[in-house]
Amino acid sequence: MQLSLRLSAIADLVTEGNRLVDVGCDHGYLPVYLIQQKKIPSAIAMDVRKGPLSRAQEHIRQYGLEEYIQTRLSDGLEGLKAGEGDTLVIAGMGGPLMERILTDGRSVRNSFSELILQPQSDIPHFRRFIQSEGWEITEEKMVEEDGKFYPMMRVVPGENVHSSLKLNVDSFTKNTSVKAAFSENLHADEGAEMPENPAAYTLEEAFGKYLLQEKNQVLYRYLQRESRIRSQILEQLEAAPKAEAVTARILEVKEEAQLIAAALAEYEG
Repeated sequence: MQLSLRLSAIADLVTEGNRLVDVGCDHGYLPVYLIQQKKIPSAIAMDVRKGPLSRAQEHIRQYGLEEYIQTRLSDGLEGLKAGEGDTLVIAGMGGPLMERILTDGRSVRNSFSELILQPQSDIPHFRRFIQSEGWEITEEKMVEEDGKFYPMMRVVPGENVHSSLKLNVDSFTKNTSVKAAFSENLHADEGAEMPENPAAYTLEEAFGKYLLQEKNQVLYRYLQRESRIRSQILEQLEAAPKAEAVTARILEVKEEAQLIAAALAEYEG
């Protein structure tokens, strides 16, 4: 089986030999692929919807992997007991929905040795949530597929989750809103509860510590695109009739542009 670029990157983050639990498994492509590659010994594929779970079951039967992959109808982690897996994968959902799943299933979540997470919205807020829960991001990837950008992370339990990376952008990050960071082409799930207006996020929370450290080229393309978008928005706003709402939006977009410029500066030199 050949995976999409996004799922292939997620598969690369899974530790070899770990038992997999895939929440929101959709067609079951990820566990089927990992079993075929002999990277994992077993998997549990779970979804809250009967349709996707049925399609996953069909694919599992098609490849003769019923002995290795269980399927369960489950809302988040409700259908799982602590200790049934080593690696938890949750991918392709909005950040607020993923946060709810990880919060509601905290006791089960804490039995895993690693989480592989790919939120599709509210990513700065989600990174902060992960750290506040006592988990540490140890690896990040980002891929571009069909015009969309997908950041993902490997997370493990950690005592010290405070980032030590020093970036020369303090003036940009102290009071900067990144309400729209990672927002283009990344959509929250319909009906998902959205977070309150975001506080100031650090550059690492906005764009990813390890992506910035390695000068990730996919992130670089994303930042360049977002910088162009902010310039276009500012040009339109500054040509619009003056109003309080317009002035507020101009300030917000300028703050976003400053944060993006600070991230781009990390690629220089």
